[in-house]
Formats: sequence, C-alpha cells, structure tokens
Amino acid sequence: MKLAALAASLLAAFAISLTSSASAQPVLKVASTPTGSPFTFLETKTNTIDGVMVDIVNAVGKEAGFGVQIEPMQFSALIGSLTSKRIDLISAAMFITPARQEVVDFSQPIYSYGEGVVVPTKDTSAYVSFADLKGKRVGVQVGTAFVEPLQKSGLFSEVKLYDTTPDLMRDANAGRIDAGVLDSPIAAFAISKGMFPNLRMVTTFKPTMVNSIGIAARKGDTELMGKVNAALTKLKANGSIDAILKKWGLLT
Repeated sequence: MKLAALAASLLAAFAISLTSSASAQPVLKVASTPTGSPFTFLETKTNTIDGVMVDIVNAVGKEAGFGVQIEPMQFSALIGSLTSKRIDLISAAMFITPARQEVVDFSQPIYSYGEGVVVPTKDTSAYVSFADLKGKRVGVQVGTAFVEPLQKSGLFSEVKLYDTTPDLMRDANAGRIDAGVLDSPIAAFAISKGMFPNLRMVTTFKPTMVNSIGIAARKGDTELMGKVNAALTKLKANGSIDAILKKWGLLT
C-alpha cells in the first residue's frame, strides 16, 4: 500500500514537472542603454534599466509569450552584441536606417523624431540649420546616425565623438564644445529635468535626419521578428503603446 502511494506521488510530481517545463516561457536577453532618457536609462533607486523602450519590450514579451532579461550596454556595442549572439534583441533609441538594416532586422516603427541641438544658455543665436553652426566645435555620440553626416559636412572646426550622451552634454554644459547634436527627445528630457543648467535646446533648429526607432533582432530571425511585430500591432491597436509614450512625456 505504501509502495503504491509512493509510486502515485512520484508520478504526480513528474507530471507537474512536465507541465511546468512545457509552460515555462523562454527568457530573451534584450540590450538597452543606461544613458538615453526617456527611452532607456539606469534607474538608480532600483539599479535597473527603465524607460520607454524597456516598457515596450516588456509589453511585447508579455503579448508574444517570452520573458525579458534586460542587458545594459553602451550604444556602440549594441549591434555587435546582437550579431555575435550575446543578446537576442535590441530595444533602445536606435534609428531604423538602411545601413543598419543590412546587418540586423528591425520591427515595424515605434516612434519617430529627429536630431536636436543643444548650446550654452549664453549663446542666444536662433540656429535653424547646421550651416548656421559653421566653424563651431560640435559633439556627437559614437554609433548614432548623426556621426557620418556631421563628419562629411565639412562645416565644423571639430566633430568630437563621445561614448555616451551624458558625456557629450557634460562637455557642452562646461563649454568644452560649442554645440551638441543628439536625439531631440533625449536632449529635451535631460534639460527639462535641470540636469545641465548651462544648456538650452535650440528650438528654432529644423531637423533633417528624422527617422523612426524600432526593436532589432538578428538578421534572418524571422520567427522572433514575426512575434515582435504581431505583438506591436496588437499593442498599437489597443492603445498600450500610446499609453507608454504618454507615461514618459512623448505623447500629449
């Protein structure tokens, strides 16, 4: 009798184990940057990455049936980490550009914007285009879509490269460069929070590199990208994406 009870107990435990294994969701490694507020940033209170693209990829994972493990890394390391299979997805403020599409696959567009310009508050000029900044020292972040156009323009006395947006803005704030060129929402968010009191957004500037950001997967990973896009379509339709954008001040 005892043996029968023990056998039944073992069979039940084995069945539960099989059910648990079958229902367990895969957990994907998703890279985000710790320096791109409000899209992605390090929340010091919890020591975790937070922001628009973190909320969106978590919502996508919940809808598509996979867990998300956020992996913080520098922007310039994102694509290399994806192609070398150290991560499964990129969810950050990364423009969908033809050059990047040759290397990785992108989801449908999530949010669109262009470059912004920050200058010292003492500089009150109403700059409209890069031509108005001719001869100045400008800063730009490595790996962004803004680097090559600025370098090839021949307009500036120096195009200084920075590993992170905060590094760029700190130098601009200290007057070590004359202007910073970066993602407009990121610059506006930092300035609105009073993080760089000696800087202002150039509100008269007209961006010329307007593009959309999306979630990136390895080239040819059509199954995963299909799940991501299906989830995004549903999240857009039910208002979840708009709710996340409103939460972070990107949609009024």
